[in-house]
Amino acid sequence: MPIFAVQYTYSDATAAERDTQRPRHRAWLAEHLAAETLLSSGPYPDGSGALLVFRAADSTALGQLLTADPFAQAGLIDEVRATEWQPVLGAFAG
Repeated sequence: MPIFAVQYTYSDATAAERDTQRPRHRAWLAEHLAAETLLSSGPYPDGSGALLVFRAADSTALGQLLTADPFAQAGLIDEVRATEWQPVLGAFAG
């Protein structure tokens, strides 16, 4: 199944609401980690966004998955960039 690197971009204007929604967002991430559709995720230290690494059948399935993210539903993500990724070395290499 393809792997996708997903970059979220945040603005300072949504920081307070992200703090409020973070428990729901992390619970959603934990569900996908348990289902093995999420391989890893985490915010950038400067607060500008996050990197999420997912397995999905295709970009359409990934898009449907990402729309269920509580951050997305609350309009807290300024930009989403999703790129299929093919790791050849390391923890995610097949």
